[in-house]
Amino acid sequence: MEHRRAVSTAPPAALFFSFICLLLPSAIYSHNITQILERFPEFSTFNHYLTVTQLAPEINHRETITVCAVDNAGMSDVLAKHLTLGAIKNVLSLHVLLDYFDAKKLHEITDGTALAATMFQATGSATGSAGFVNITDLKGGKVGFSPQGGDVAATFVKSLEGIPYNISVIQISSILPSADAEAPAPAPTEMNITARMSAHGCKVFAETLIGNPAQQTFEDNLQSGVTIFCPSDDAMKAFLPKFKNLTADGKQSLLEFHGIPVYQSLSGLKSSNGLTNTLATDGASKFDFTVQNDGTDVTIITRIVTAKIINTLVNEQPVAIYELNKVLQPIELFRSALPPAPAPSPEADADAESPKSSRKHKSPPAPTESSDSPADAPDGDVADQTVDSKNAATFMVPKIGAVALSLTLGLILSI
Repeated sequence: MEHRRAVSTAPPAALFFSFICLLLPSAIYSHNITQILERFPEFSTFNHYLTVTQLAPEINHRETITVCAVDNAGMSDVLAKHLTLGAIKNVLSLHVLLDYFDAKKLHEITDGTALAATMFQATGSATGSAGFVNITDLKGGKVGFSPQGGDVAATFVKSLEGIPYNISVIQISSILPSADAEAPAPAPTEMNITARMSAHGCKVFAETLIGNPAQQTFEDNLQSGVTIFCPSDDAMKAFLPKFKNLTADGKQSLLEFHGIPVYQSLSGLKSSNGLTNTLATDGASKFDFTVQNDGTDVTIITRIVTAKIINTLVNEQPVAIYELNKVLQPIELFRSALPPAPAPSPEADADAESPKSSRKHKSPPAPTESSDSPADAPDGDVADQTVDSKNAATFMVPKIGAVALSLTLGLILSI
């Protein structure tokens, strides 16, 4: 009898622990390398370049990694070489190991040495095995690091942060030298952005850009970094009637509205949601939009339209070009074109019933673009309402979890 009672008790207990596991948010295992290093001012330079090279978001999206950080004095050796931003990213990528190494594991390396792949190797930019790092257990309790085929160039100093088997952040004494990583990337100024867009489904946008002052704006930012969002050919063709009705300044602003003055990888966009300035931003003329995740997709939201990234055309730091399913319409250009909403009246109903009467008293309609038309977006902003609804859903999840947990506990106590 006791045996039967023990057996009957096990399923509710298992059910209870299953519910606990389900209710624990997956974010508990996440990490943010920038926030980790912010606690250590002596690594501010290393942290800064993880951000500007867009390496930080890539680290945050990986699991089971080790970041070998170098303090500000050690970073000065790299900066003295005046490397390009792309080369600096490669150098730092060599310091991100695709395995978990904390202090304990470093001192317990099998056979005294280990070969670790790095993010530099994973990018495909490394020649041969140049993206691997040798880790060696040295005499006197020291642990050495060296590029594949090279001499020991740095030693383990201390552990900064560790989330077991997720991320380990350690300090090493100096930057690992690598001629392969320091090699300059191809000059971005040689890239013909209109040709690249034309060859990958954005020919209409590219042809619209050619000859417009906005083309020069894009090209002026190729060296420092630029991200371009080009509408697909179908979207741009449908929008052309509206575009042709804009002033010369309006046309330039709309085209520049499709670019931001910084390189952003797709993972970078996913991890840096929020309001973003564009190449058209100029003081009081905001011309900004919101980057927001929608499940696995990345959307660009203006107060007029919500567009989605549907393809990556170019991702060659410091230049990224993404294809959109819609044309981005800034409210600065299109809100003034919105007719005032008439109050409901019997006359309006009569006009709706009489097409001839309606045409007689209305002014010629402005060019429209199906669902992208400004008239489709109320002043309350559908995009803003979407954000609010998602926030509401976020707050509902803990409540549902609490109810489920209460029911489970009640079931256990009743047995």
